[in-house]
Amino acid sequence: MSYLHQFVFGIYPYIALTVFLLGSLIRFDREQYSWKSESSQVLYKGNLRVANILFHVGILGLFFGHLFGLLTPIAIWDALGITHGQKQVFAIVMGGIFGVMCLIGVLMLLARRFGNERLAANTTWRDKLVMIWILITLLLGLSTIFVSLDHLDGHEMVTLMSWAQHIVTFRGGAADFIVNASWVFKLHLFMGMTLFVIFPFTRLVHVWSGFASVTYLGRAWQLVRPRRV
Repeated sequence: MSYLHQFVFGIYPYIALTVFLLGSLIRFDREQYSWKSESSQVLYKGNLRVANILFHVGILGLFFGHLFGLLTPIAIWDALGITHGQKQVFAIVMGGIFGVMCLIGVLMLLARRFGNERLAANTTWRDKLVMIWILITLLLGLSTIFVSLDHLDGHEMVTLMSWAQHIVTFRGGAADFIVNASWVFKLHLFMGMTLFVIFPFTRLVHVWSGFASVTYLGRAWQLVRPRRV
């Protein structure tokens, strides 16, 4: 189990990030016509607006919450006077809010997609995989809230932050920080990392386009001239 732990939490994160980045780049270069969200609005509009808003707001809140929560150096939180316990409570509250929003959105999207014959017939195995994977990852993430409530000192939060920060800065011994972490956290981390592995092969690649659209704010005006008859 020690070797498995070292592989999953010390080596696998780099494999996942490599597949995520190179896979996305290769797909954009070779399969640009498949680079889309594959909207199903034309087939069936029911519940799409509410479900989409809940899902996207929820998952974006969770993404940025994990990003800044895990990768902000502990020294910065200490300098701001925010204790580890306070940070953990804040993470529990905000993670719970965005997590429930995302969960409701995912369940509505799943019910919509599998409850309509036309949508079900046009749903690929990759669509099913990514939606179910997100659902399981989300349920595990929400389950960690109950584990965190049992110890509000913030210690386990610090160990997860130390693991993530050692991974992104390519420092050794990252896996050692979470040896004693709850299995729920470990399984949630594994599911989350694997989501990056399947990312380039699914409709999730459209997330890159969403972030890239910010560049339009600085793009020059497009001049449209009327056609002369």
